Amino acid sequence: MTLYSPGAAAATETRIDHVVLTRFNLPTPGPESLVRAQDGWLRNRAALFERYTVPAMLAQTVCDFTWLVYLDPASPPWLLDRMRPLVDEGVFTPVFRETADWHDVVADARTVTGATGGLFVTTNLDNDDAVARDFIARIQAASRRHVGSAIYLSTGLIVEGGRLYRRADPENAFCSVSESWHEPRTAWRDWHNRLHTHFPVVSIGGPPAWLQVVHGQNVSNRVRGTLDDPLDHRRAFPNLLDDASSPSRSARAADRLVRRPLREVRDVLRIAAKTVLLRLAGKDGLDRTKSLIRRLRLGGRPQAGATSR
Repeated sequence: MTLYSPGAAAATETRIDHVVLTRFNLPTPGPESLVRAQDGWLRNRAALFERYTVPAMLAQTVCDFTWLVYLDPASPPWLLDRMRPLVDEGVFTPVFRETADWHDVVADARTVTGATGGLFVTTNLDNDDAVARDFIARIQAASRRHVGSAIYLSTGLIVEGGRLYRRADPENAFCSVSESWHEPRTAWRDWHNRLHTHFPVVSIGGPPAWLQVVHGQNVSNRVRGTLDDPLDHRRAFPNLLDDASSPSRSARAADRLVRRPLREVRDVLRIAAKTVLLRLAGKDGLDRTKSLIRRLRLGGRPQAGATSR
């Protein structure tokens, strides 16, 4: 992995076909299928999408991108009705597929962009998260400098229960890939933390570029990082941090001395266990283990269910 300063000079301007990719409710195997079976999953996800993801994309300082939102063809009518105004306004383009891999993304992106740009950039954005208002601008500037690479803006924020945390994650879920239209592979080529097996990786520091929302239906997100003051970031994340409060000095001290060390120990143990399991059983084995753990947490409820629709 290569670390770069965000102050490096940009290369010659090149027109970019930039496509942002969001899985909304694609039918997926593994641990996420258990989450989808919970009551109200889809309604809660729609609320988070409207509260965080959509406003963040509408606030971008650079608007030259296409946003593809992948939806289950069997999505309920109420969801399609709820999304129709955003589609009619051109906020995003819905794509209905039962499954979608990186080959599908390439085909869909060619259709919607015309594939006329000198660069093809894809960015993953989860449907319950958000990005800073200059996120697209920063990704496009980096994409011109680092063609053929997986690109990450490493610093971000996590909000949970009215508290905000600042975290550095060099291979986070807000991943992008910059490439040509000749045999592209996209940011969905692999898990976000395994793109290094397919591309050179560029991780760029700077101010927080993304916001993860930790809530009761997360599959893998959890509180990490250092307790921070939302007042320092509200300009970069307009109206997205209104529910977070400034921590007291005692709260900061308790987090620094007790809670953060405990979180770090937890994460070290989880990463070590995940690494061993991945080496022994591969990606499928890791998914099966996650599914089992999730099923036990949910009290053994079955994967299938229409309660979220």
